[in-house]
Parts: sequence; C-alpha cells; structure tokens
Amino acid sequence: MEKVYLVLQSGSVYEGFLLGADTETEGEIVFTTAMTGYMETLTDPSYYGQIVVQTFPMIGNYGAIGEDAESGGVFARGYVVRELCESPSNYRSSGTLDAYLKARGIPCVCGVDTRAVTKEIRESGVMNAKIVKDLSHFPDFASYRVENAVKNAGGKARVVGGGDAKYRVAFLDYGAKENIVRCLVKRGAEVSVFPHDTAAEVILGGGFDGLVLSNGPGDPKENVFEIGELKKLLGRLPIFGICLGHQLLALAAGGDTKKLKYGHRGANQPVKDLKSGRVYITSQNHGYAVDEKLPAGARVTFVNVNDGTVEGVEYEGKNAFTVKCHPEAWGGPKDSEGLFDRFFEAVRLCR
Repeated sequence: MEKVYLVLQSGSVYEGFLLGADTETEGEIVFTTAMTGYMETLTDPSYYGQIVVQTFPMIGNYGAIGEDAESGGVFARGYVVRELCESPSNYRSSGTLDAYLKARGIPCVCGVDTRAVTKEIRESGVMNAKIVKDLSHFPDFASYRVENAVKNAGGKARVVGGGDAKYRVAFLDYGAKENIVRCLVKRGAEVSVFPHDTAAEVILGGGFDGLVLSNGPGDPKENVFEIGELKKLLGRLPIFGICLGHQLLALAAGGDTKKLKYGHRGANQPVKDLKSGRVYITSQNHGYAVDEKLPAGARVTFVNVNDGTVEGVEYEGKNAFTVKCHPEAWGGPKDSEGLFDRFFEAVRLCR
C-alpha cells in the first residue's frame, strides 16, 4: 500500500497508508468519539472543510450503506482511521467504505495511532492539517480557512411530507442532516425546506405554523445576512433551533458565540436540563458555543456536563428555544428526541 502522511500545523507527522481516493487534501482537523455512525459522520454537512479523525479503532465493519447518508454527498475533506475494515458484514451493505470514499474523491489515512492524534488536538486545540504523499516540501498551513461553509453546504428548496399533515413547518437549511426532516414529518408535519439565504418575508408570508433552524458548518458569525433575517423572525412564530441554528438565533438576539478549543463531536456528550436536573446523552457536532452572557429575555436551559458550556437557550416571550445537541440523533442516542415534541406543543398552543 502507498505511504501517506498526516501533517499537523503543530509540526507533528503521522505516517500511514493511503485508502480512499488517490489524492492529497487539506482542512481543519477534528475528532469524533462516536463508535458507530460513520456513514452519518461522513455525510453530515457540519463537517464541511474538515479532516475527520475517528477515535474508535475499527471503522467500516458494516460497510457503506447509502440509506444512512444524511445528505447527498460527503462534506469531510479527508478521513483518518486506525483500521478500515476490508470485509464488511451487513445485509444492508452495498460495498466497502474504501470503495465509497474512492468514488467520492475523499482520501483516507489508515494505520495511524488515532488516539495519539486525538490527544494532540485535545491539548493543542483544533488546527489545520494536510494529507500528503511527499514530505520533501513541508506544507504551508497559514492560508487555509473554513470559509463560505453554509453557502457551500446548505440545501435547496423542496417540500417533504404533506397529504394529511397536521402542521406546516418552514425549515431553514444551513447544512442540514436529513433525519431532522424525517423527525418533523414523523410527527405530522409538511416540511417546506428553504435555502439558507431565504428572506424573512418569504417565511412570514407562507402561513407556516412554526420554523426550525438546522445545523450547519463553519463560524456562525460569518453568516451576517442570515443573522439579520432571524432578527426579523424572532417572536413572530414558534422557532426551534438546532446546533448552528442555536448559535445563529443567539447572535440575532444580541448574544455572542465563541470557538471551542476542540469542539464537541460524537454520540456521548452529556447534557443537563437545568429545570429537571436530568442528564441526557446526546449526539453533537460543532466547534462553536453560545457565550454564557446572554441578552435580556434569554435564559440558559441546558449545559454541557463536561465543560459547562451553554447547550440550550429559551427566549422568554418570543416562543423560541434552541439546543446545541442533535435531537434527531442519527447516529447516536435518542434521549433528547422529545425536543421535537416540545416544539410541536408550542406550535399547537399558538394555533
């Protein structure tokens, strides 16, 4: 197998062998602690512009399963694993993960100590990295930034559900995971998906019962237009924000966001409900958090048990609430899926 090198901005070099596409790449290197759900990880638009390290040692053991994709493509720029299974076993599998990555132009570094890579990211923080074949010219990392993430990862207009739907829900797609839409449809909604740059007037003129703000990639502060439109929407109809949607609504309300040292990515993030005291194990994927100093009328509802960061916000008198975790939980635990029911209860009370 061909040698390949994972080179970190810190100067560390990890030697492995190349699987997936025969190409080099660069990106922001991050890690995920999820033990399963690698198909959902690769196709999650929130990973736009990033090289993803899997901490779990064997990946690909149930093959490539197209039905588990969360979007129409792979948004990660590169993949790093300890071992990639060459003989998957699952009745739903359509082939190996290696072949899946090859077909989509994504290189994979295999055979490196992913725990060592993860430890370095935890200690030094998220940084740029490159997957290269030749070390004779040491890579330059200064120029790379994850930019225009929502513009490049956001979805197009479509309508899902309908027929005997009980509710009409608008869904702003900043780079959404498909299972969010499925969870809304499952609860009786016709979901009208709108692109990230949709004007507030379009939503307000559509006669919708509520609005959901999706997850998505990149720095939330980059989305100046989207934040401005959310200012016009806050308080006008029930709103439920998820992940990036949680961050954007906080900015629209006058709050702030900050970049985390290495983010929360995986399916085992503990989140505490401050009202009930209950702790939920959640699926998460983000590198930014809402600042604890919230604007007037906003209060923290959930916190991350590991680091105390804000995981949920409620906007009093605005009929809006947001969470940083992924209640659609695909893949991951379904502890927080009831947040969708909370949203529809708010919708019912406003009808």
